[in-house]
Amino acid sequence: MVRAMVTQEYAYAYAALSPADGHLDSLMLPHVNGECMHLFLSEIAMRHPDDRIVMILDGAGWHKNQQHPPPPNIRLLFLPPYSPELNPVEHLWDDLREKHFHNRVFDSIEALEDHLVAGLQNYEQRPECVRSITAWPWIINSLSK
Repeated sequence: MVRAMVTQEYAYAYAALSPADGHLDSLMLPHVNGECMHLFLSEIAMRHPDDRIVMILDGAGWHKNQQHPPPPNIRLLFLPPYSPELNPVEHLWDDLREKHFHNRVFDSIEALEDHLVAGLQNYEQRPECVRSITAWPWIINSLSK
């Protein structure tokens, strides 16, 4: 009889994208919680100091960090409950899983994280691909008004 212990490990990637031009920023962080969300928002604000950013988020508890308000150049806009399909970044995650992780097995969490970072960097270097996944007509039309 072979005995095995099943364990789970997690990798956490944060991403923000602009459907208008396909620009993507991503960051790997050790957890999904309010503190890491604050770090991510601060990083985005630092990368884009001259931009006014409206970031669309779902209602995850760690998206609503009461202890750390968003940086001054970022406004958070929350989607209605149970509507992740309205968030463009969810479609990027779907594409990433399909194209970079389909039927893959990794020897370690580090190997998975390396593969995840490489996949996200691939999207970051191909804004036309990100735009094709996320620039739905109703989003682009609302930006031009």
